[in-house]
Amino acid sequence: MDRATTRILVIDDEPDVRSAIGLTITLQEPGWEVLTAPSGEEGLGLLETAHPDAVLLDLQMPDADGYEVLRQIRLFSDVPVVILTVRNDELDKVRGLQLGADDYVVKPFGHLELLARIRSVLRRASGHVAADDPAFALGDLRIDWAAHRVAVRGREVRLTSTEFRLLELLARNAGRVVENDVLLARVWGPDSGGDTDYLKVYVHRLRAKLETDPASPRYLRTERGVGYWMPRSVPGEDGSSSPGGAPA
Repeated sequence: MDRATTRILVIDDEPDVRSAIGLTITLQEPGWEVLTAPSGEEGLGLLETAHPDAVLLDLQMPDADGYEVLRQIRLFSDVPVVILTVRNDELDKVRGLQLGADDYVVKPFGHLELLARIRSVLRRASGHVAADDPAFALGDLRIDWAAHRVAVRGREVRLTSTEFRLLELLARNAGRVVENDVLLARVWGPDSGGDTDYLKVYVHRLRAKLETDPASPRYLRTERGVGYWMPRSVPGEDGSSSPGGAPA
């Protein structure tokens, strides 16, 4: 994050919720700035003008469904989004993750828990690597760590910070299986609770973006009941084998 002040945007139609979240953040992180919006439309406007570092988004608002707001956010921004909702249905949670949410908190939630979630998505979004860290190449996949860019067959692929973090962990451990609990703890933090839905949804999304045939993945492999892994090499388009590591 370039600014000295971290900005958190809260989009929620309930004044008490906005006030409580703002007070909690101010008390625990006095250097942060909290922006609030009572509607999805106002929230989208603030997102474009104020460029917050993270968004807390309520799913149930009178002017627009939170899922639709999230969909619109992902059309132009990779800002980390934590969904706030009174729903505790598994399908609702999965749908939010599929649309690009980075995390999911059910109301009523503990405010310290919420802060932990915010800090976690901020860490993932602001992760830095050394400028001379060699890029990763595997088949037609290229990952430029320093530029935070991913390309397949020369075409840049846009990833959210969470998608990039998951891909990074698998790529940096190419050739070995990374267990589900390790991925959850490293990407979503120790409070993820071993919820493998996060992994399933995000691996599905990465495959849709990176794989020519997501049903038969070349890059993101599953070790059933254990975890996920990336191979050290895959056949290229010309049939040759390209190793993972520095660009060939």
